[in-house]
Amino acid sequence: MDVMSSVSTKPYLLRALFDWCADQGLTPYIAVVVDERAGVPRQYVKDGQIILNIGREAVHQLVMGNELITCSARFGGVAQELTIPIDCVAAIYARENGHGMAFEVTPGQTVRADVAPAAASERSEQPVLTTPDKPVGRSHLRRIK
Repeated sequence: MDVMSSVSTKPYLLRALFDWCADQGLTPYIAVVVDERAGVPRQYVKDGQIILNIGREAVHQLVMGNELITCSARFGGVAQELTIPIDCVAAIYARENGHGMAFEVTPGQTVRADVAPAAASERSEQPVLTTPDKPVGRSHLRRIK
């Protein structure tokens, strides 16, 4: 296999850290840079980003593929399907202690919460992710070399 056409390590690292959180009894959160491809509730987007609880108690039918994270979650008691492009994930970390990993993100066209694009309203049938009930403070991510 050609080195240039190899699959990114990012989805594998995301799955590994998700499993580590689950094994430790911790709650996995992801930080997502929201662009036009991300199926997230725009009202929870702040400064072009959203923090999402992807723990087993918060979401159902979670699939962490090599290109997308998909699942269903409830917002205000209403179940919604969610999709997150892997390349929009900026970090995954444990809510309880902030340990995790940050990633470089080069998103497409960033979507601001106060400017609802026409495509976002047409996307009502596409998946969307959940946010924690209370805002999460600054994470304690460290870059590992």
